[in-house]
Amino acid sequence: MIVGAVLLLASYLGADWLVTRFHLPVSGPVLGMALLTLALALRGRTPTGLARVSELLLKAMPLFFIPAGVGVMVLSEQFRAAWLPISAALIGSTLVALTTTAVVMKAVAKRVARSPRESSP
Repeated sequence: MIVGAVLLLASYLGADWLVTRFHLPVSGPVLGMALLTLALALRGRTPTGLARVSELLLKAMPLFFIPAGVGVMVLSEQFRAAWLPISAALIGSTLVALTTTAVVMKAVAKRVARSPRESSP
């Protein structure tokens, strides 16, 4: 499990260093997630320690939304004043995410359907 935590932390810190060093127009956590996804795809499987740490973090996911909820409550006046652009951004980003997911899943489904199946003994 420690190895999994080290892998997550290393991907985050390494990507954050890359973003800072090369002034990349993407955040460190996003680049770290992309690099970790690429590494796992190339490896073909998820290490046991990383899977355990990931499951633990996913179980604690609701706790990560508490600061955002507090921020919404504290800044309620600003949200009330800017409800239209906030709503447009939320709806627009949701539509972009859903469309992107659908396009990627369609491409993956086509690729899986074209790939030769391994024969069972």
